[in-house]
Amino acid sequence: MVDKTDLMQYQYLSADPIDIAALFAAAHHPQAGAVVLFSGETRNSAAGKDVVYLDFEACEPVAEKMMDSILAEATARWNLHLAIAQHRTGKVSVMECAVVVITVAKHRKEAYAANRYIIDRIKHELPIWKYEVWSDGTGAWGGNCNCHSETKDPAKHIYEFDSL
Repeated sequence: MVDKTDLMQYQYLSADPIDIAALFAAAHHPQAGAVVLFSGETRNSAAGKDVVYLDFEACEPVAEKMMDSILAEATARWNLHLAIAQHRTGKVSVMECAVVVITVAKHRKEAYAANRYIIDRIKHELPIWKYEVWSDGTGAWGGNCNCHSETKDPAKHIYEFDSL
């Protein structure tokens, strides 16, 4: 269980299911008027196939350091009271949370903008890879970022961070 006194000590990456309720319960501040929670969940289809589960692998020391930096940058940029993010590793079944981002700010505009910025940076930059397992017994490796499938350019992302 995560509470306000040990919130900063939880792991950014976890092989255990993410306890969204505990994170949300700790994500409050007396000067905040907005708490935004994003939960990225495993859906039951991708690439026209039925998904059974995702399996995430990460370069954990690098990913944790990068996550810390992204949260610190967003906190400073949007004057957040709190920013929380956690990403699963290992097997994540359909309808389970794979990643959560919570931002706490004085106003909703900052909380929403920071939340979007954080999840986009996590998906695009962290060394986390997913293996999608489909019901037909096949699977495929991919990164969290799938922009290249839409933009046809691995260096071009859909999201523009500077516009947030």
